[in-house]
Amino acid sequence: QVQLRESGPVLVRPEQTLSLTCTVSGGSITANSYYWNWVRQSPGVGLEWLGAINYSGTTFYNPSFRSRTSISWDTAKNQFTLQLSSVTLADTAVYYCARDRGGGIYYTQLAEYDYWGQGTQVTVSS
Repeated sequence: QVQLRESGPVLVRPEQTLSLTCTVSGGSITANSYYWNWVRQSPGVGLEWLGAINYSGTTFYNPSFRSRTSISWDTAKNQFTLQLSSVTLADTAVYYCARDRGGGIYYTQLAEYDYWGQGTQVTVSS
């Protein structure tokens, strides 16, 4: 059973960088065919796909967030990380990490992913 767990600060100041880590258990992040995604959800906006890193370490980004987003991994720890810079109040959301086989940019519901974490509420506030 694959499990994903998000961790990181729950409060971030405006203009700072939001950093979240997803720890994966029950399967390797280098296993063939899988993509490891970061998505977020907020009231009135719905599910937003931020980006992904795939089994070979290739990264993919939502063009709307590309200038502020960086995704990396630590294969020794079986973790992947999101960094979102220059945050504003609009970046307040529940952030999830999730697994699929590609196509995450088109999903509108979390349930379309194979597995996802419990989510972590991140609030941007001064």
